[in-house]
Amino acid sequence: MAKADQKELLEAGVHFGHLRRKWHPKMAPYIFMEKNGIHIIDLNKTAAKLEEASNAMAQIAKSGKKILFVATKKQAKEVVEKRVVPTTMPYVTERWPGGMLTNFATIRKAVRKMSSIDNMMKDGTFDVLSKRERLQITRQRAKLERDLGSIADLSRLPAALFVVDIKKEHIAVAEARKLNIPTFAIVDTNSDPTKVDFPIPANDDAAKSIDKILEHVTAAVKEGLESRNAEKAKNKAAADKVKAEKAEKKEDKEDKKEDKAEKAEAK
Repeated sequence: MAKADQKELLEAGVHFGHLRRKWHPKMAPYIFMEKNGIHIIDLNKTAAKLEEASNAMAQIAKSGKKILFVATKKQAKEVVEKRVVPTTMPYVTERWPGGMLTNFATIRKAVRKMSSIDNMMKDGTFDVLSKRERLQITRQRAKLERDLGSIADLSRLPAALFVVDIKKEHIAVAEARKLNIPTFAIVDTNSDPTKVDFPIPANDDAAKSIDKILEHVTAAVKEGLESRNAEKAKNKAAADKVKAEKAEKKEDKEDKKEDKAEKAEAK
C-alpha cells in the first residue's frame, strides 16, 4: 500500500485549516502552527493517520464487508462519486435520510419500492396506468433514485462509515456511534476529532484536498478487495486440486477392482 507523500499532500492544500477563531481545542495535537490567522495542519500527523485509516479500511474490504461513504457538501459530491464508484462501495452524496442507519429497515423498504417500480415498467403494468399515475410514479422513482440509488445494493448495515466533514454530517456520525459502527473521517481544525474512531486531520473544504485523501483510502479499499478475490481464487484452486485428487484415487480404486475381477475370471 503506497504511503501518502507529504509533498503531494502539501500541493493538494491538505494542510490549510480554518481561521484561528473557529478552531476546536481538541484539534490542538494536529495543528502545526498559525499563519495569517489560519491554522496549519501538521502533515506528519495527517500522513500517519491516513495510513492508519487506510490499513483498517483495507482489512474491512478484504473481509467482504461494506464501507458507506458520506459527503453531501457541494465540493465533495463529484469527488466521492468519481473515487468510490470503481470500488463498488455504497455512498450518499445527496441529503442524508434521517434514520438511514438507526431505522435501516424503512430505508430498505424504500429501496424495494424502487425495484418494484422497475418491475412494473418491465412487465407492462406501468403502461396500463393513467397518464397522471404514470407521471406520479415516474417522479417518485426519480426521487428514490436520487436519494437512494447509490445504496441500492446495501442489503445490510455497513461495517464502517467514511465521512467528509463531520460537522455537516453530524447526524450520520451520531447514528453510526449509536450502533457502534466504526467511523472514518476527514476532520478539519473546526471539528472535534474524538467524535470519530479514525480521524484524518485535513482540509475538508477544498475539492483537491478531499480528492487526495479519497485517492488514498479508495486505493486501500481496492487493494483489500483484490486481496480477497486472490484469496478466494487460491482457495478455489486448492479445493479443485483436492477434488481432482479424490477423483483420481477413485478411478485408481475402480481400475484395481477391474484388474482383480479380470484375474479371477482368467483363473
